[in-house]
Amino acid sequence: MFPPRPPLWATALALAGSLIVAPPAAAAAEPLTVTDFESDGVPAGVYAWGNDAASTPALTVVPDTTRPEAPATNRVLTSVYDVSQWGGWSHDLPATQDWSAYEGFSFWVNGTASGRKIFFELKDGGGGPGNAELFESSFTDDTAGWRQVKVPFESFTRRADHQPGGAPTDGELDLVAMWGYGMRLPTAQGTLRWDEVQVYGTAPPRPVRLSTDQPVYPADEKDEVRVSVTVTTATGEPLPADLAVDYRTGTGTATSGDDYTAAQGTLSFPAGTASGSARTFTVEIRKDRRSEVAETIPIELSGTGTRPPAEPPVIVIDAHDLPYLDPREPVKDRVSDLLGRMTLEEKVGQMTQAERGALAKQSDIATYRLGSLLSGGGSAPARNTPEGWADMIDAFQLQARRTRLQVPLIYGVDAVHGHNNVVGATIFPHNVGLGATRDAGLVEKAGKITAREVKATGIPWNFAPCLCVSRDDRWGRTYESFGEDPALVTRMATVIDGLQDNGVLATAKHYVGDGGTAYGSSSTGDYTIDQGVTRTSREELAAIHLAPFQEAVKRGVATVMPSFSSVDFGDGPLKMHAHDELINGTLKGRLGFEGFVISDWQAIDQIPGDYPGDVRTSVNAGLDMIMVPYAYPEFTGALKAEVEAGRVPIARVDDAVARILTQKFRLGLFERPYADRSRLGDVGSAAHRAVARTAAARSQVLLKNEDGLLPLRRGAKVYVAGSNADDLGNQSGGWTISWQGSSGPITTGTTILQAVRSRAGSVTYSRDASADLAGHDVGVVVVGETPYAEGQGDVGRAGRTLDLSPADRAAVDRVCGAMKCAVLVVSGRPMVLGDLSGVEAVVASWLPGTEGDGVADPLFGAVPYTGRLPFTWFRSVEQLPINVGDAAYDPLFPYGWGLRTDRARDRLKAVRHELADGDSRSRAAALLLTPALSDRHWRADGSVRDTRVVLGALEAAAALLERSRSVSYAEADTLVSVARDIAQRTGKRPDLQAAADHELAAGAYRKAVDLLARSIR
Repeated sequence: MFPPRPPLWATALALAGSLIVAPPAAAAAEPLTVTDFESDGVPAGVYAWGNDAASTPALTVVPDTTRPEAPATNRVLTSVYDVSQWGGWSHDLPATQDWSAYEGFSFWVNGTASGRKIFFELKDGGGGPGNAELFESSFTDDTAGWRQVKVPFESFTRRADHQPGGAPTDGELDLVAMWGYGMRLPTAQGTLRWDEVQVYGTAPPRPVRLSTDQPVYPADEKDEVRVSVTVTTATGEPLPADLAVDYRTGTGTATSGDDYTAAQGTLSFPAGTASGSARTFTVEIRKDRRSEVAETIPIELSGTGTRPPAEPPVIVIDAHDLPYLDPREPVKDRVSDLLGRMTLEEKVGQMTQAERGALAKQSDIATYRLGSLLSGGGSAPARNTPEGWADMIDAFQLQARRTRLQVPLIYGVDAVHGHNNVVGATIFPHNVGLGATRDAGLVEKAGKITAREVKATGIPWNFAPCLCVSRDDRWGRTYESFGEDPALVTRMATVIDGLQDNGVLATAKHYVGDGGTAYGSSSTGDYTIDQGVTRTSREELAAIHLAPFQEAVKRGVATVMPSFSSVDFGDGPLKMHAHDELINGTLKGRLGFEGFVISDWQAIDQIPGDYPGDVRTSVNAGLDMIMVPYAYPEFTGALKAEVEAGRVPIARVDDAVARILTQKFRLGLFERPYADRSRLGDVGSAAHRAVARTAAARSQVLLKNEDGLLPLRRGAKVYVAGSNADDLGNQSGGWTISWQGSSGPITTGTTILQAVRSRAGSVTYSRDASADLAGHDVGVVVVGETPYAEGQGDVGRAGRTLDLSPADRAAVDRVCGAMKCAVLVVSGRPMVLGDLSGVEAVVASWLPGTEGDGVADPLFGAVPYTGRLPFTWFRSVEQLPINVGDAAYDPLFPYGWGLRTDRARDRLKAVRHELADGDSRSRAAALLLTPALSDRHWRADGSVRDTRVVLGALEAAAALLERSRSVSYAEADTLVSVARDIAQRTGKRPDLQAAADHELAAGAYRKAVDLLARSIR
């Protein structure tokens, strides 16, 4: 969903010799040098970053004695840059430093008088440099030559356009746990030199901080509100002297004497009171017997030597006795009543979605009347636990209570394969693996479990499923697709029911055609295919890419997200976010979509023209809510101005807001805005993981199985190698804990190696296959890709290919050259396999998620291999794109390929038994299958001997199943699987085999059997 963004800073590196650790606070008389670059190369911990390789500055350390007061041996950091979107450099510290004793931050810079504004930031608190709260300042490059920039800490402000996932959100530059700093270079070309980064001066005495137990106190009439005030010293020591804290009720929208009784007084904290101690006072709320909107009572706190809360706390008398608040009223009437009470500013706010880390302060939720917040990939609370998420979202909902009409927020998250941003949650296989299961019921169950875990943390909205039909394996989002065939993707839309029947709105994305973009057509950074152009006809777009969305609308999907990509019908590309024909005309018009359309991440900014034009064009094209995600003040101001100027009709705004409010009422958010914590224990539970394990097992596709090597014997002596054998992050892929995902033990789960060890008699593990190979029964080499997301996974970007790494290729050659072996490919798409002549078995394991036991289950025969390819497996990259139905089709393995390790005859017997309990046509099909099950038509191993008789019975039975009202797809799939076994054993027409799987997904069971029969003639 998300395009490149400012990076989540890398993990801490070792300190260079040039870095000086801060002395105790009392010793801060002279400047403290943080980095002075007096080293032969770039100091450890200093690194460059950018939105692409070209935007990442080149850093070198060079001699330079021209700086004023520089020593004769002085060295400086040179940054040569050519930034297209964002880029810069940072210094991450290996441990926190305490800068609270100092006055400010300084550095020397050799400028060019370019006139450009350059931002720099400090990394405050959190679990590491990549999870620190960012505070920024800036200077203008208006001087040619060296100058010293000195900025007092009090002048830094919290960065409003980006905060890393897991960063603190207190909005205070505490200075006691500093992780470093960063320099953000302008979007231009240039060269800047840097030297002697310091903290300087002596900080003034730090005041006692005042805080309350809640920022907002919702209250009913006749309530008595207890406000608890806490005092906290800067050092954590007890108060050195008596402290008097004055409190009073201030002037808000509530009326003193009518709505409440004014309160004023002093809270006393004697000398020696422990830091963190609290005192309370009460405010009495009166009853005025009127139906009314919410009213506010600010709380003012003061005292000599104190610092009041950054945001004054407030008591809110809840709105009451208004029609839209009555859950007994029809949703349509509630929407109408609420919409009629809203100002233009309130309507615009409902159409605005901000990233939670973008909030300059939490009260901006009320100030800008925001309708929605989201967590982008990896944007997690500082405490990334289910409870931490619930606490964060409840705090945001509490801020929404400040507003006049108290419309609750709707919070959205990308839970694309389980609640994948949350450490410890259940992580399912990515869609590519779920598509390989061909099990729509299992996919629905995965949606159900995802919904339960998402809902438990207070989130009612999921930016999933991706219903893209991916047509080119070079696309970095291939694994987000259920497959290359619209019939398969359409069948997997059951995940929508799993989500929405369990209280979480689904989002069908990315509408429409994002899986068909042409290689080389992207204009986003160095992407090669993502966010590119789909060149097609209206008929082809409808047949391939629109069909799954039509199914989603039929299932009542609540929201639809347009694609970053463009569609070109022959008259030039048009961004989907500006496509009136396809959004207003097709989606909302012809398809009858009644939910609301949410933009993708900052996607309207890609529409040609100025920002007001982007806002006007996208809203008029049918977008109802805009994922801003950072510039919410600019967006709300621009949309309001466009409406007031008549360029966006108020009727369009009312339609958008009504659609949004309808979903909020249907979710019950007005009655239950906070997390239901009774289900927090279910997040990552054993029961949920068992379903993910089943999904992983069913997703495994057996591509080759020479001499029946698989399944392996339990108790075998197994040699395990390869980069993905023991890596939970790699087997989970992108969109896991962070946006791009990462290697290593990033969450809880079972690696493939751990699962193999629980079954094998003995295991030797050697990632690079360097350990002794002798004395093993079989080798298992687990190879494939490392995590990526979106365009950063595009082939051709930053040298990315579909080849196995040299280390993985060497491991395969070494192990498979010494013993019988199985190669498991853990990847988000087909990869170049090369010569398989020395490899007995190959398994496409896709990205199985956290449950490595699911990979080992069929490997050791606990369950059979049943998965089928959702994508054609190419012979060479020169064939790409290659898809089922192509006129020239000669793949390594066709779409729908998948060897099975259960007996065909047993399957046929089982399905005949099930059909015998169905309707008349189902029972007739069962009778037709009975003669074909005679012993003389089958070999001892359960495979077919007389293909003519068995295929004839299958074809006749399949014709009846198409007309039966009682037959399930699973039963038809089992019947057709017997014909597929025959075709895969003896067939030579991959095009017909692939076409058969398409027809099966489309419900043409007889045609599927016929095509498979033809493939062996």
